[in-house]
Amino acid sequence: MIRIFAVLGALLFAVPAFAQTLPAGLDKSNALVIDTTKGRVVIKLRPDLAPNHVERIKQLARDGYYNNVPFHRVIEGFMAQTGDGQNFNGTGGSKYPDLKAEFTNTPFVRGTVGMARAGSPDSANSQFFICFGDASFLNGKYTVVGNVVSGMEIVDKIKRGEPVQNPDKMTKVQVASDIK
Repeated sequence: MIRIFAVLGALLFAVPAFAQTLPAGLDKSNALVIDTTKGRVVIKLRPDLAPNHVERIKQLARDGYYNNVPFHRVIEGFMAQTGDGQNFNGTGGSKYPDLKAEFTNTPFVRGTVGMARAGSPDSANSQFFICFGDASFLNGKYTVVGNVVSGMEIVDKIKRGEPVQNPDKMTKVQVASDIK
């Protein structure tokens, strides 16, 4: 009887570990793991496309800047935006300077992660967005930093609004290689 409880207990503690596996072949040093109020999203970062932007996102994740930050702007059929760890409403940025654009011809499609910016092409800082579908009108005008490789169904569940009332949040954001 004790053995049965021991096995059940071990399985109970193992379930979170099974649930947190990452996609096979993923470069953990260039993967972002975002735990949200809806579930987990894994992003493959693309330093080959935007090395400075990717490095910034990884630095901010390591700083804890993205933890408990809301998805402040979520537009049905377009995108979910987050990353304002300063004001939590889309008006803030990090303590680091804005980044120069790293535009490519990489298309904005479902699951593409891009850097948000103000009017100037060189104004991206900390905020990013995940596309719900085709957003080809952004091609060559915004920096692509990665794509969702796991959890797009979680992104689909994020509460909509502009601004979002009682928004979903990124509860914890980590570079995959940093997860113990």
